[in-house]
Formats: sequence, structure tokens, C-alpha cells
Amino acid sequence: MAATEPLYTAEEMRAAEAGHDVDAMMQRAGAAVAEAVARRFPDARRIALHAGGGANGGDGRIAAEMLRGQGRELVDERPDVVIDALLGTGLKGAPREETSRVIEQINSAGVPVVAVDIPSGVNASTGEVAGAAVRADMTVTMHGPKVGLAIAPGRFHAGEVEVADIGLEPGETEHRLVTREILAEVPRRGARDNKYTAGHVLVVGGSRGVTGAPALAARAALRADAGYVTIAAPSELLPVLETLVLEAVKRPLEDAFEVAGRAKALAVGPGLGREAEAKALVRRLLAEVEVPAVVDADALFELEPVDWPAPRVLTPHEGELARLLGRESAEIAAHRLASVQEAAEKFGCVVVLKGEDSLVAAPAGVVLVSALGLPSLSTAGTGDVLTGVTAAFLAKGMEPQRAAAAACAAQQLASHEAPQRYGLVASDVVEALPRALARG
Repeated sequence: MAATEPLYTAEEMRAAEAGHDVDAMMQRAGAAVAEAVARRFPDARRIALHAGGGANGGDGRIAAEMLRGQGRELVDERPDVVIDALLGTGLKGAPREETSRVIEQINSAGVPVVAVDIPSGVNASTGEVAGAAVRADMTVTMHGPKVGLAIAPGRFHAGEVEVADIGLEPGETEHRLVTREILAEVPRRGARDNKYTAGHVLVVGGSRGVTGAPALAARAALRADAGYVTIAAPSELLPVLETLVLEAVKRPLEDAFEVAGRAKALAVGPGLGREAEAKALVRRLLAEVEVPAVVDADALFELEPVDWPAPRVLTPHEGELARLLGRESAEIAAHRLASVQEAAEKFGCVVVLKGEDSLVAAPAGVVLVSALGLPSLSTAGTGDVLTGVTAAFLAKGMEPQRAAAAACAAQQLASHEAPQRYGLVASDVVEALPRALARG
């Protein structure tokens, strides 16, 4: 398996299909849907089909006929399973009123729904949902996953996604889906490495009441195989940090610039606070220090784009990105792909929009989507963990976008390695990182 796999937009799918026998592709697509329905719902005898007039509807009609040939009944009322083949990948904007009524009928049926290619109402190229959209239990998508199946809110409508081979060759795509194989790109220590060549990370953060944030970032950097980690924090917090992170060196905040001169990467912001002095420190560090830096949490507050002397990776959640772009959080949530691309262009650096579908955008427009984790990661402190892992990978010399994508994958896969499925805390993720990296 490759480190990344294609994510197709509607236009890229049309390019992949060009020159191929349409009827043959539809037969394969319909057969794949019928096979998935029969396998996933073997006891379903009554099948309802909602099909539009395009190729997507044709796929659905072929599937329905194959299921009828197996002895199942096609019905309009009281179905056991609904097949959604209304709109397909060509949708832009909201469905028409009459189609929206059918979508609401599908959603209210109270039985499993299988979507053909993409749930009707979801934009295949962006994941945006502008109006009514089918909530599928399963989506059988043709040739390869669509962008709208990987990026929220569309991904939350897709259910289980199954890719069907319809006889096409892989095509070039602008956006890519991250696999666990990206962890193979993370440099491993060699026999000649020492603690400094394995990566020296400086974590700058901490304020009264939030010493845990820089501690988590530092511990995550160590567990992500950084050889040396220093925490620069307010002097009064250093005794607390001594008890939280035994292996890291602690220095007062005013020594940050001295230490930065020897570090290979910075992690700026965890728990730092938003006072004027903290904001001034962030601006100076980012403007003057010529090593890669991860910018998170409080360091993102009122951040302005400048001509930075080294790579910067910003890691906002939706609320933080909303402030950076002067928007509302709801707008960011509705337009995640466009928002992270806009931020990468505005700040001229890699931007990670965190979430179940973490989007890693570079200024060139390419977005890597990492969606390998469990819902249990939605807990306080996991953002600090991501910051520390990203800094460790930058300190090892990885290219910024790949470092950030690999860090997202490592953090997400650690949620599977942790023994807790309920009550997971950020420290559990930190301790599971070595197991996740070992499997990469």
C-alpha cells in the first residue's frame, strides 16, 4: 500500500472514465451495488430504489434488477433496504425541492440505506452539504473514494465506504488520502545517531493552570522518537514541569531564543496564554528563529501572516481557523476544504485543520486527508499531542506537509493502539505512540 491514495473529485472521475465503455462500467457498478446489498443485508427481501435519470440512476436500476433476479422484491413501501441512486457525483449546490422531499423520505424510512457512489445531496468534490442529504449506512463508490466521502460534513453521511472496481486505471488527483504507510517515511534512528541528531525539539508554552499542555507536547515529542526535548516556560512553572516530564530539560521562558538556536524544531503555543507578552514572544520567535515551527493553541491567537524565515505549520481547530480567517466556526465546519486551502494561501505555509478528517493543506493547493482515528480522540489535550509529534518529525528533517500528515496519522493510529476505547485521555495517546510508530 502507498503512503497516500487518490481522492477523486467529480471532474477527476470524468477524466478517468473518458474513452471507456459506459454500458460496461454501469454493468460493473450495478453488479457491485447488488453484491454489496446481498452480502451486507442477506435477510432483506424488500428493496426500495430511488433513482435519478443520469448514470447514477442507471447504476441503481441495474443493481435493483439483479437483486430482483435473486428473488428479492422491488417495492415502494415498507422496504427492508433502500438504494439511493438519485443524484450521484454531479451535484453542485442544494438539491431541487422535489428531490429534497425524496431525500427526506429516504432518511425517514427507518431502514438501512445503501448509496450508489455518493449519498445524494453531498458534493462529491468538497464534502459540502448545501441542503437535504441522504444519511447512508453504506456507500458503494466506483473506482476510488471521492473527496466528499472523506471530508466532513459529507463523510458523516456516507456510513461504511466500499470501493468497487469498474475497470478503470488509477488517475491523477489533486487531493490524497493518507494511509498508515506514511509512517514508513518518518526517519528512524541509525547506529550513528545521538540524542541531538535524532531531533532536538523546543516546546515554548505554559501558564498558570495549564502546565499540562506543554508537558503533553513534550512527552509526545519524546514518544515520537525525538532525541532531546527542552521546555521553555515561565519560571514559576518549572518545578511543576519537573514532576510532569522527567526526561525534558526545563528552561525559563526568557531563555527560549538561546535554546532555539540549538534546536531543530519548535512547538510554540501549548498553554502559553494570550497576554501581550506572550503574543510578542510568539511574533519574535516566528519572525527570527530559522528552524521549522509548529504553531498551535494560544500562539494562533491574533496571528498575522508575515514573511517567516523558515517553514511554519499551523494546527488550528475549526474555532481557531475561524478567528484566523475572520469567519464563524459554523462556516468553517460547512466548508472545511475551501477554508483550509484559503488559510494555507493566506499564511503561506502548511495548515492542519484538525478533526476526525484532519486536512493538511499546502500553499500549492494540495490537501492530504488523514482520517485514521477513533472518535475517542475528541478529548482535551490531544491537540497538544499532535503538536509535539509534528515538531518531532520536523526535527528529523521531514518536509513540512509530509511531517504534519504523518503526525496526524501517528496520533490517530495511537487511538487504536491504546487499550481504552472509552475514557481515553491525551496521556493514553502519548503512551500508545511508540506502538503506532512501530507498526508504520
